[in-house]
Amino acid sequence: MNWSISFEPLISWPLLALALVPLALLALVGLWFRQRGSVFRFIALVALAAALFNPVFLNEEREPLKSVVALIVDRSQSQDIGDRTKQTDEALARLQQRLGRFKQFDVRVVEAGKSEAAEERTETRLFGALEGAFRDVPPSRIGGAIMITDGEVHDAPPGAPDFNAPLHALITGNDHEKDRRIRFENAPRFGLVGKPLDMTYRVISTENETGPVDVRVSVNGEQVAVEHATVGQAMPLQVTIPGAGRNIVELAIDREPGELTDTNNRAIALIDGIRENLRVLLVSGEPHAGERTWRNLLKSDASVDLVHFTILRPPEKQDGTPINELSLIAFPTRELFVEKIKDFDLIIFDRYQHRDVLPILYYDYISEYVEKGGALLIAAGPEYAGESSIARTPLMAALPAMPTGEVVDKAFYPRITELGQRHPVTRGLDGSATEPPHWSRWFRTIGVQNPEGEVVMKGADNRPLLLLDRKGEGRVGMLLSDQGWLWARGFEGGGPHVQLYRRIAHWLMKEPELEEERLTADGRGMVLEIRRQTMADDPGPSQIITPSGKTLTVKLDKSEPGVFLGSVETSEIGLYQVANGDLTALAHVGPVNAPEFADVISTENRLKAPAEATGGSVRRLASSTALGSDVTLPSIVPVRSAGAASGSDWIGLRTTDDSVLKAVSRVPLFGGFLGLGLLLLAMGSMWYREGR
Repeated sequence: MNWSISFEPLISWPLLALALVPLALLALVGLWFRQRGSVFRFIALVALAAALFNPVFLNEEREPLKSVVALIVDRSQSQDIGDRTKQTDEALARLQQRLGRFKQFDVRVVEAGKSEAAEERTETRLFGALEGAFRDVPPSRIGGAIMITDGEVHDAPPGAPDFNAPLHALITGNDHEKDRRIRFENAPRFGLVGKPLDMTYRVISTENETGPVDVRVSVNGEQVAVEHATVGQAMPLQVTIPGAGRNIVELAIDREPGELTDTNNRAIALIDGIRENLRVLLVSGEPHAGERTWRNLLKSDASVDLVHFTILRPPEKQDGTPINELSLIAFPTRELFVEKIKDFDLIIFDRYQHRDVLPILYYDYISEYVEKGGALLIAAGPEYAGESSIARTPLMAALPAMPTGEVVDKAFYPRITELGQRHPVTRGLDGSATEPPHWSRWFRTIGVQNPEGEVVMKGADNRPLLLLDRKGEGRVGMLLSDQGWLWARGFEGGGPHVQLYRRIAHWLMKEPELEEERLTADGRGMVLEIRRQTMADDPGPSQIITPSGKTLTVKLDKSEPGVFLGSVETSEIGLYQVANGDLTALAHVGPVNAPEFADVISTENRLKAPAEATGGSVRRLASSTALGSDVTLPSIVPVRSAGAASGSDWIGLRTTDDSVLKAVSRVPLFGGFLGLGLLLLAMGSMWYREGR
């Protein structure tokens, strides 16, 4: 019960003052001059004033509010190490039981660090969770906070947090833990394919040990070297980037006896491989309407260095012009096709025919160049079907089809074959989704027989139009029409010549994204996404090995012809191995070398400053240094706001004085017959005294 007095005047305060002030002055003057009856007049005036002021006794019924206590539980992956999860669960259960005995506390349990979002799993952010727990609580009602964690908190403030209540931290783990880890000191994000890349790394031990240690170096899952490093020192490393696109460089060291975990015994660097400018040799057999189509396309590609020759003056042409007056240069056949042929990534014969410009032996060199990994493209015209066709040279061993001698001059729409709809070179070409295709017609097809490889486009009368084949370690393409320039010139709306020609050239030069059989995987947040390119109807499911060694099977669903996709939500951060058939791929899910695993030793240091700034404390749950020791919890004591909040074996949580009003009882002092009687008594006494 809370009693208080309140005044509820019967008239407004200005009128009350206007009426009582003159009377009060007269009464005081009478008292000053000691006039007869002045005391009774003053008493009557006081009674009248009291009646007009209308004093009321108030009795408030209030319900005390509870102090809000936040119990923040660290569920990050570092808490899965050793006995930390067991210690956390036991401490949580016992704390909830003890806090449940205090009716003045409202306990809010918040588990932090187990979000599925990768950006929220990068670090252990307990103070963000603490802020969320107190977001709707007035400062006067905050009783304090207790954190159960291994101490590896990455958002701890340097001083007191933004609330005026004690913060206590109970640290899991043991104080004798030891660990050794490896990390990259310098890891560039990009590197040239086939070129050495300089990096640095360091092996760190919690016991400040020194000495040698073997470091296994793997690139894209294949071990390439074993380095001998010195613990504690920055060590140089040189790796060769094997291919374009994403490459994973991994460093690994063996686990020591008694080491806390081997999770951080690996370090990952993601490096994008960039190919040096590709060298292309384009040889045009004669000037023609489409000659500049290939040249313009390749010159516009910043990743291509183009060498282009056009045969304008064949040997049989003798017009008597002196050599010193010719503005042309001699065709450097020996330099190009003997001495430097291996420097080219692609050779294109554009409407080229054998006219003794190249010695017959050089065609054999070109065929050998293809067998050993080179790339050759034949952009054929009518000369391919003639007597001077390059198919009648030793180059025939590298060609995917022999000419029939027939040239079909007939209008047709180039169409993608059923096989071509799955092939990455022709899959999804702009305009191919309609019938007829949304591009212009061509008017010439070169007849061939017994085509090898893959026919991905067809021309007039369903004849082969685009052939792609593998010869030994190299690749050969054959475009059996010289009418592609019609698309480039915009005839009948044109067509996707840039898209098609560029894909053909880059497939021949072994661009990874254009491989028919390709398996890739990538991490998007905490989701592992798998992409399978194949010419098969169904590649089957993929098998996944998680960072902890668990095996998963993921079904791949058809996304478009030749492309199958699959995904799986993961809970582990690290390197995943994906397999499908004979293909394998690596993918890193989650943040690379996240702070969560950079240092996994439990510590009291990070939380000591903010805890002591609030009057709280930091102490370990395991009182013994032996592994598996029992959890020891301090006693919990409710304390006032001005009292101490921690001791050697206890922690304090503040109680609040806040309450909520439930009801109010009113007792007027001058209300009813009592007030009337007192007023009449005072007035009557004054009248009686005045009448004597």
